[in-house]
Order: sequence, then structure tokens, then C-alpha cells
Amino acid sequence: MARMATEKVGICYLVGAGPGDLGMVTLRAKECIEMADVIAYDYLVNREVLGWAKPGTEIIYVGKQADAHTLPQDKINALLIRKVKEGNVVTRLKGGDPMVFGRGGEEAEELVEAGCKFEIVPGISSTIAGAAYAGIPVTHRDHNSQLTIFTGHEDPSKEESSLDFTKLAQADGVKVMLMGVQRIGTLMSKLIDHGAAASTPVALVRWATTGRQQTVTGTMETIAAVVEAAGFKAPAVCIMGGTVTLREKLRWFDNRPLFGKRIVVTRTRAQAGDLTKRLRDLGADVIEIPTIRVEPPMNRMLFGECVEDAHRYEWIVFTSPNGVTAFFEMFFKIYRDARSIGAARLAAIGPGTEKKIREFHLEVDFVPQASVAESYVSEFVEQFGSVDNTNFLWVRGESARPVITEELTKLGAIVDEAIAYRTVPEREDVTGAQKRFREEGADVITFASSSAVENFLKLGLPMPPGIRIASIGPVTSKTIREHGLKVDIEATSKHDIPHLVDALLISEGNS
Repeated sequence: MARMATEKVGICYLVGAGPGDLGMVTLRAKECIEMADVIAYDYLVNREVLGWAKPGTEIIYVGKQADAHTLPQDKINALLIRKVKEGNVVTRLKGGDPMVFGRGGEEAEELVEAGCKFEIVPGISSTIAGAAYAGIPVTHRDHNSQLTIFTGHEDPSKEESSLDFTKLAQADGVKVMLMGVQRIGTLMSKLIDHGAAASTPVALVRWATTGRQQTVTGTMETIAAVVEAAGFKAPAVCIMGGTVTLREKLRWFDNRPLFGKRIVVTRTRAQAGDLTKRLRDLGADVIEIPTIRVEPPMNRMLFGECVEDAHRYEWIVFTSPNGVTAFFEMFFKIYRDARSIGAARLAAIGPGTEKKIREFHLEVDFVPQASVAESYVSEFVEQFGSVDNTNFLWVRGESARPVITEELTKLGAIVDEAIAYRTVPEREDVTGAQKRFREEGADVITFASSSAVENFLKLGLPMPPGIRIASIGPVTSKTIREHGLKVDIEATSKHDIPHLVDALLISEGNS
């Protein structure tokens, strides 16, 4: 009997989550995360991808670290099969590619035998990406035309090793080994004993493609001592061969101005992207700790009525990108045509707010030079003259300071307020960022609003010794100081994300 189209049928997606850099995650992998009812993820998966999951998704950690296995493989197989048979969309996330030493083939076989649907979603393997991010090509016409990939995870001292060290040692070209850091000395000795040149260049790349990346180099003869001296630990990829010598010439990732700096971003999940991207592009190791979550206003009907009547106002004032998003989401539920906004002119405080309005293909008629509410009224009057009897609609958050209403009303304006959203503390730590901050600390923590400061402090996270605080502008800085903290870095000229990043660069000696 054919299945009805509406009948819920489970499926398991065996997904490669890439080597660690979010930019290396495929579009298909992101789709599988977004549609999942259940996500089972491994140790090497960048947990930030879990932020793409829809609300209510069951998220299960099944990672394996050395001898610490959350679940043995047979239990993982059984979990996947059970969840699929319950009718769930299951996304099984693996670091790198699921079919490159990821046991994806084994899990696929188990799913087939259990009669479960599955799909394989390849990912970018660390065998290639780790080398590339260290400035080491795995193939090069002047050096090699062969690439050998193998795992060093097994114990090479056992009587029946599955590794043929004679063939590996004598293989031409570049060799890439995964999961061999703990046995690096023994493995190199065995390769040399079976014919490999002791002088063969070797590089190990740890936490490849992320802001935590660390690279050490040596030869087959010396690399074990280098690893020990550096305190170098797994996870790492090992590259052996002549192309390792190109690293100093081709390195591009770990010589950027903020590389090696761990910087905390404390915006909402939706807003963190721009600042995070800018910092990562400059090499920083970014930890996103969302402190607030944007939710609809308590009285959505009243907000809807304000939006419906927006065309009746002479000016609509937006003070945040959140307000713009909430306004137009409601607007296009009510109207089909952007022209229904009528003759109302639009004002934006801050370039981020202006940019968000322009995303809706609307012109912005006024943006004050200073990105603070206090400057809005004085600059507006200077440019447009008297506001007496002028109708304004101020689209704002529930907790916004009443500066604009008070100052405009004093000058005779008629101001209505549309409460577009409210912010609530973000309590979930889906990505493990709070845990990482507690354990590893950071060099700098950034604040882009007063509410971010206040809600971060409510999380009760300890401030690591020596951490510096970066503020987007004077209003946020005032809040930071009111809580007894010191502002070390502040955006000047303009109080926006690009200028905050500029201030961070200057503080690190990069102008």
C-alpha cells in the first residue's frame, strides 16, 4: 500500500559538518540541521552549528574523545535507528566528512539493515582543509602527484596492525595522517624503520580552520620532541612530505592581525553575525555568548494597530535593527505593497538600523551623525526646523530609554510609541559557549548595548583576570562603569560595529 503524502516517515542524514570553520559547512548540511527533529553530534563538530536548529529539536551529544566515549558505537547505531523509526528527521553530525574515518559507512549499513531511510551529506575533510589553512598544499606539481591518507588511531605496537608500514613508508608524495598525536613518536619511528627518510618534513595542525588553530613543524626524526616541548595535543592532522616546506611562504590564516586573540561577542544570536564575521575575518577566535533573546511584544495586537496606521504619520523613527525587522514583519502581514506606508518619512539611529531599513528597499530620510538617542532631536531640529504639531511614530523595544519621546514632546511634537519587541535574558547554552568561557577565559569581551551588559552580568559568569572590555559607545560605556567595570576600548567617531572593530585593531597595535 502506498504511503500517504502526509504520513510522517523518518530519515537519517549522515552529515559532514566540516573541519571547524563555520564557513566550511555546506549549504546542504545547514539545511539538514535546520529541518532536524533530532541531532546527534560528535566531539569534533563546531557546536555553533547547533544554533541553526529549530526550537524544540532534541540535541544529543554522542562524542568520543580518546578513551572517553559518551556512547559506544553499537549504542549510537541503535539510537539512530530508534529515532528514525519513531518518524523523526535525524541529523547525524560528524566532524569533517562522514566517510573519511568517520564510521559513516558502518552507520549507513546499520540503517539499511534496519530498513531505515538515509542520505549521505559529504563534508570538507580536515585532511585537506587542515593542511590548506596551515599554508600547506597536499598536492603540488613541483613536489608530488600522489596523496596518501591513513589513520594513526590504532595502536601500532599490536601484533596484527592493519597499517602496512612498508607501503606507507615507501609511498611517493604527501602523506596525511589523522588521529595519531598520542603515538606520534612511535609512528614516525616505524615509518623511518620501514624506509621513510628521517629528514622528511612534517607538520601537525591542531584545531584546524578555527581561531584556536596551532601548527608545529619538524621532520620525521624531530617532530615527536617538538610536539612534547609545545605541549601539543589532539585533535590534529599530520602532514608529511615536501609541500610542508611551503608553509612559511603560503601561510595566510594564522598571520592575520587578531589571530591568537580570543574575543567574546555578547549580542543576540540574530545580531552577532556581523561582528563575529568581521572579527573572524581578522583571525580572532570568537566565542559568541548571546545574553538576550528578542521576543514579540506583550501586546502584539496594539503593535499591529500602530503598524497598520503607520501611513498616517509624518515620520517613523527606528532606533534598532530589531525594531525594523519586527515592524516590517508585521507590516507585510497587513499589507501586500510597500507603498502602503504612504508619505511617511523614515529616520534611523545608527548605521546598522539604516542598513536594515534599506534591506526592505526603502530610502532613509534622516540619520543623525551620532548614533545615540540624545543626538536625534537636536540634529533633527537643526536640519528640519520646528517639530511643533509634527506626528512621529517611534518604533522601539520595550525597555528603550524614553529620551526621544520626552525631548520631542517638550518641543511640541505629537509622539506615539509602537512597542515592537522585548528582550529577555538568554539562558540556554546550546553551543557550549558559556562553558568554554568559564574554562578558557578570553582576551577581550565586547558589548554593543547596555542591555547586553546587564544581561551578561545576570549570567553570573566570572570575569577572567586581565580580560579587557570593549564598548560600542558612550551610553554602553556608562552602563559598564555603573556596574563597577573598566572600559578599556571604545569605538570613536561613530558608535557602530565597524568602528568597534577598528578600535580593537588599534588596541592590538594594528591601525
